Amino acid sequence: MLLALATSEGGIGRHVYSVAIGLAERGIPVSVAGPESTDRAFGYRAARLPFHPVEIATTPRPVADLAAARRLRHLASDADLVHAHGLRAGFVAGLALAGPDRTTRPPLIVTWHNAVLVGGIRRRLLAGLEWTVARSATLTLGASSDLVERARQLGARDARLGPVAAPPLPPAERDRAAVRAELAAGDRPVILAVGRLAPQKSYQLLLAAARHWATRRPQPLVAIAGEGPERPALQTEIDAHALPVRLLGHRSDVADLLGAADLVVLCSRWEARALVAQEALRAGRPLVATASGGIPELVGSAAVLVPYGDAGALAAAVDRLLDDPAEVARLAQAGPIRAAGWPTEADTIDQLLARYHDLVAADSGR
Repeated sequence: MLLALATSEGGIGRHVYSVAIGLAERGIPVSVAGPESTDRAFGYRAARLPFHPVEIATTPRPVADLAAARRLRHLASDADLVHAHGLRAGFVAGLALAGPDRTTRPPLIVTWHNAVLVGGIRRRLLAGLEWTVARSATLTLGASSDLVERARQLGARDARLGPVAAPPLPPAERDRAAVRAELAAGDRPVILAVGRLAPQKSYQLLLAAARHWATRRPQPLVAIAGEGPERPALQTEIDAHALPVRLLGHRSDVADLLGAADLVVLCSRWEARALVAQEALRAGRPLVATASGGIPELVGSAAVLVPYGDAGALAAAVDRLLDDPAEVARLAQAGPIRAAGWPTEADTIDQLLARYHDLVAADSGR
């Protein structure tokens, strides 16, 4: 079994690590192919997983992609099946397994983790990438139903919803009072957001909503945990308008922050199964999220959903919760109940193994 992924610092890398560990624990020979930077971020080698450096960038690079495809083709010669995660890894794996002798090469599974959100010429180019990946895979798995439907529209031979479980959050190490003291929150409500400071997360909407809360007493404190390229622009806006928002940078104590928060906000343009949404519901923290991508099917009625791009609706939803302790209590109870129905990491391995077995059996019978 060969797992392949491109450069990753977030959910895809964590998921592949979880899958690789789960397969290895069940005695399945598994190796991982991906960039050195991804190994440094997640520690595949440190976990004693066979890791093969293959430089697959997050953006198309024709010369590098061909070199990566040649490397993957060599690695795949000893594999019963190749499972690529993400469109870029799926594209390179498709190149690796293409050609006149394709029938002698292993089946390819590609899991789609993200939607294409850019516009203009880049959107047209990436639509071509999606089309190629959809048609090259023996089986396409989508992290959310809209990704499955997109793959089907583009001609995927077999597209299904794929299990992507969130790893359990470590227990909090500090109590609520200690974390709130660090944040200098006092008696103010703490509104928490967690995620990379990147355009997809749409933190400008959260800053716009924060202006609506300026007249609330006590004024809510917005805490954003994460790092990324938009930090300078966000900090400039926070300073220019004296917004009650703190950028906390990268944090490894999300469990502590959740314990200190009164509400969690997710204002992304699109998400499949956002990690912070799962963590919030598991922790019994009320969540306000944009109704985009796979979020509605993930949270059901255990969170408050608002239209994407409407800062006023986001602000109003938070206002209603801050003024309605009974609804906060309902959501605090509903979250863990909803989360109990999600697939665990063990469930994910069970489902993947069943699909792997079917594909390998069908391939050996050709």
